[in-house]
Amino acid sequence: MPKIQPKRMTHEHDGELVVFLIGMRVNRPWRVDLWWPAFMAMPKMLRELLSDPDSGLKGVRFTLGAGGPTLVQYWTSLEKLYAYASDRSAEHRPAWAAFNRQVRKAPGAVGIWHETFVTERAESMYVGMPVEGLAAATRSIEVTSRHDTARDRARDGATRAA
Repeated sequence: MPKIQPKRMTHEHDGELVVFLIGMRVNRPWRVDLWWPAFMAMPKMLRELLSDPDSGLKGVRFTLGAGGPTLVQYWTSLEKLYAYASDRSAEHRPAWAAFNRQVRKAPGAVGIWHETFVTERAESMYVGMPVEGLAAATRSIEVTSRHDTARDRARDGATRAA
């Protein structure tokens, strides 16, 4: 079980920070032949990325909602994210090509979406939590009087441009 941090914690990070959200919506659950391969491709990509310290992926969080699974990814740069997405020798390109071939069999059965945010500053707060999310992807630090409020953390930016 992860160690709970009873103190008020935030994150600290220098340099560019990219938050990448990617998810899948299963519109026809009975078409397991279409959505299961896409679902199972993601763990391979994450293992590949997290095993390479130079990939640019610093952390990931998995959530499951009414619309389907979503991953929140934290990247060191937009360029590294794009480089991985277009790398023909990496897991992503063949998985994307296979997904596109499969979904042509039943358009609309499964959907894939993503959103990318390049952040200038980021604010975070964790109380009574293990180190996770942005704090796990960067550095977890105790909240000081300087960053006591969300406004202070957002204004000064626990995330600082290098």
